[in-house]
Formats: sequence, C-alpha cells, structure tokens
Amino acid sequence: MLDRIIRGGTVIDGTGGPGHTADVGILDGRIAAVGRLDETAAEVLDADGCCVAPGFVDPHTHYDAQLFWDPTASPSNLHGVTTVIGGNCGFTLAPLGDQDADYIRRMMARVEGMPLSALEAGLPWDWRGFGEYLDRLEGAIGVNAGFLVGHCAVRRSVMGEAAVGGQPTPEQLSEMARLLGDSLRGGGLGFSTSLAFTHSDGDGEPVPSRWATHDEVLALCRVVRDYEGTSLEFIIDGCLGRFSDEEVELMTRMSLESQRTLNWNVLGIDGKRPDHYAHQLGASKRAAEKGGRVVALTMPVVVEMNLSFLTHCALHMLPDWDQIMKLSPSERIEKLRDPECRRFLDERAHAPEAGVLARLANWGNLVIGDVFSSGNEFARGRSVGDIAEETGQTTFDALCDIVIRDELRTVLWPGSPDDSEESWALRAEAWEDDHILIGGSDAGAHLDRMCGSSYPTGLLADCLRGRRLVSVERAVQLMTQKPAEMFGLRDRGVLREGAHADVVIFDPETVDRCPVRTAADLPGGNSRLVADALGVQRVLVNGQVVVAEGESTGALAGRLLRSGRDTKTASL
Repeated sequence: MLDRIIRGGTVIDGTGGPGHTADVGILDGRIAAVGRLDETAAEVLDADGCCVAPGFVDPHTHYDAQLFWDPTASPSNLHGVTTVIGGNCGFTLAPLGDQDADYIRRMMARVEGMPLSALEAGLPWDWRGFGEYLDRLEGAIGVNAGFLVGHCAVRRSVMGEAAVGGQPTPEQLSEMARLLGDSLRGGGLGFSTSLAFTHSDGDGEPVPSRWATHDEVLALCRVVRDYEGTSLEFIIDGCLGRFSDEEVELMTRMSLESQRTLNWNVLGIDGKRPDHYAHQLGASKRAAEKGGRVVALTMPVVVEMNLSFLTHCALHMLPDWDQIMKLSPSERIEKLRDPECRRFLDERAHAPEAGVLARLANWGNLVIGDVFSSGNEFARGRSVGDIAEETGQTTFDALCDIVIRDELRTVLWPGSPDDSEESWALRAEAWEDDHILIGGSDAGAHLDRMCGSSYPTGLLADCLRGRRLVSVERAVQLMTQKPAEMFGLRDRGVLREGAHADVVIFDPETVDRCPVRTAADLPGGNSRLVADALGVQRVLVNGQVVVAEGESTGALAGRLLRSGRDTKTASL
C-alpha cells in the first residue's frame, strides 16, 4: 500500500521531455512509481487537468535567518519551491565568534535588508560552529535547505575587528582554511564570497570579504576541493556592471583551484545592450577553455526593487550620496530642502563614476507607490515625470518635495528598463546556454525592497499563456533538474522512481504570481513584501503535503541538506 498517489495529472518529469498523463506513487518520502497505478494508497490526490512536476530549486536565497521564525520559507513554498540554497554572497550566520553576534546582525540588517529587531528577536544566536548552526535547523524546516559557508563570518571569526581593514597573518589564513574545512565537514555546501562595492557592513565599512586579497580567496577555494558535493558562489563589481579581464581571470582560477563550479549573481539581459550580455558570458567561456566552470544566474521575470529616502537602498551607493543619506531623518530633510544640496545630489547621481547605478537617476521614470501624507495622495501611482510636468518643476525637485512631505517614507518604484521584446528574445536565447541558470531571487533578503521569490509561477504563466518563449517542459527543467545538477543534489530535481518525492501540482490554466503586497509578519512587528501564488494546488516535500490550495499546512517535512550526505560533486 502506498502512502499517496497523485492520480491522473500531466507529468512533466523535469528532464525536458514531453509531458504525459500518468499517476505518481509515493512511499516513505520517495517516488515509488510513475505510470498507470492500480495500487491502493492511504491518500489519493486528484490531479486531473493539472501538471505534476518536481519541486522547484531556488539556487540563490538568503533564508539563513528567516527559517528560524518561518520554517516554511514563505512565500517561496507557495510558488512550488521545495529546495532553497542559502549562504550566498559571502554572508552567513556561522561560524560565529563569541563576540560577533552583534556585528553579524548589523551587517545582515544593512547588506541584506533584514530588520535588525527581527534578527535580534527571531533567532537564538546560541551556536558557534557552522555544523551547530545547521543542527538548529535539522528536522525543523518545511523545505529542503542547504547553505554555503560565507567568507565574512569565517574572516570575522578568525580576525575579529581586524577583519575590516586588515590582512591576515599566515597563521590566521591557515586558521581560516581550517575553520572553512570544519564548516564543510559539518555540512556546508561550499564557499561563497563577495568583492562587490555594494556590500557594506552595519558601520558603513566594506564587509570583511571585500578586504581579502585574491590570494586569500584562492587559498580558501583550494579547501573546497577536498569535500564532496560542494561548489562556489561569488559576486564582484563586474557582476553588476562589466567584467574586467582581471575579474574573469580570478573567477577562472577560483573554479580551477577548487575543481568546482562557480556561480555568480546576477546576469542582467537588456536588448539595447546585447554586447553586454555576450561580454559577461565570456567569463564562462574563458573558464571552460581552461577546464573550469563558471555559471551565471539570471532571473526569468522582471523583479522590481523599490527605493526609499528613509531606509538603506541602492540610492546610498550613488557617488557622494551616503554623506547625506547617513544623516538622521530630520537632518536629511533639511539637506533636501536646500537647493544647492539638491543640485549636488542630482549632479553626482549622473556622474560617470555612478556607472550602472546612474540608471536610478532617471527620476522621471520613478513611480510613486505608498504615500504617507494627505498632501501626497495626488501622487500615488503616478510617475515623477508626469508630476514634474504638471507642477512646472525639474523631476528631482518634484521628487524631493514629495519625499519631504512624507518625512522620507515615500515608496518609489523604478520603471523597468529591460521589458522590451528585444530583451525577452535575448533572454530566451540565454536560457538555452549551459553556462546560464535560472535563479537569483534573493528570497529572504531585501524584505522591504523587493519580492523575487515568486519567479517560478511567473515563468510558468509566461510560458503557458504569455510570451511562450520556451515550452513548459523546458521551463520546469530549468527550475528543477538544472539547478539540482549544478549543486549535485542527490535524487532531486526529477520525477522518477527512487527520487525524493518533492512535487508541485499546478493548474496550467491559472498558475501565476499575484501582485506584491505588504505583510506585517516578522518578529518585532516588522513588515515585508510578499506575493501569493495562483493555481498551485499542492506542494509536497519528501512526500508530505506542505502547501494545499495556496496555504501552508505547517508540515515540517524538509531536510537539511549537508554536503556529501545529500550532495555529490558535480562534474565540471
């Protein structure tokens, strides 16, 4: 007798092959059979008219903290995600030195947009080693979750305050390598690091990993090759702009020194700049020529990230803006009233050194979201450009007046620069390249800025009823088998006999993502942006139903994925 049978759905097995009508039998958390089944089962799930696919694998999340207060990993679970990979960008909550919890909390609050009070109230902070951190999650999560080991925590644990601004002695570098090895033995899925200019700690200083030399990074990459089922994740300035030859060489050497795949985040694709996409992909081709493997993550949907003059966001990274934005709110408002300060900020935002961030300074394209004063109700949902034309102001003056009336709380949504037909055609081309992987949601981070976790249902809706750039079978494969193979996940990512029973059942006529909304459900009374799912009937993790009719069941069926035990080394 089977535990469950999913009866009569169109099985899309994750391999890219055509869907076919079949039953799926589940026993002891595994797929027992796929085909026409006559056996009995304790529960039968009717999938007539629905698609039955492997659960989706999100390769780039920051659920490291959220899983403690929300073991379901919402809202990713609602969109059919059954496996999440955390510990990206060099940021993890372990290993943790005796005096480092406050530093790590403040760093995560700034760099990953997690409310500090939520981090303080929602986690026990009672671990030290990476394995201890994983132990806290073992058996207490509703999705499968694996975590890379972050460079920042390793460096801080060994060097203390000198991790910011200092260089390790030979003995300290050896200790970092030992600590990373201990963390990988404890189950870490690999090593992640950041050399990106966008990453600053709670004091506004570059995060610890940004002070590392290339020799230090490569020394730690060499540690990874000794541990089965591991990989690398990386972000550097060129990931957000254009790779330099030096950056390409570094990524190639990281892959070669570790003998592991390196993935980087995130590849933006814009039809107006096809040469940029080709240049960035050149890093993968260069690594392949040398015998390494570099994979670019790219999002299959447009994820808007809002801006605010009140809380930390990308505006802080515009040239010289931080000297104003780091002031108290009242001082900031006074500065924004000053015409000379406005002129200075506007000029610096358009300066050549702003680089890719200069696109933020297209003030007229900004759309006013939530407003907080009666004097701004007229602006809600309108572009700054339209408002400026109506008031006879420059776009930046109109914007400053609006945010001042709201005491800086105005929510600003940038207009999408890459939603053209040319961009989508280029994306469809990119998805067929073996050096590109769907992902980059940042789920669990930037909680007041964005919600990228809904991309699986967004892609399915687009493939079934929208642009139809790829088949639904291919779309499923890109979100299941492909990421599972990159991380070497054992028996996940496909629906076949013997595989873990991670399954999503969705209605092809209605599956979609809902608009982003605000939910006040974080510890300490904090809010975040979330998006519900449409048409996702059931989600199963290891054979248990964790989502039914769009709602979490609360079942904690997830497995903590540890390197070696749950992963194997992926081929280069």
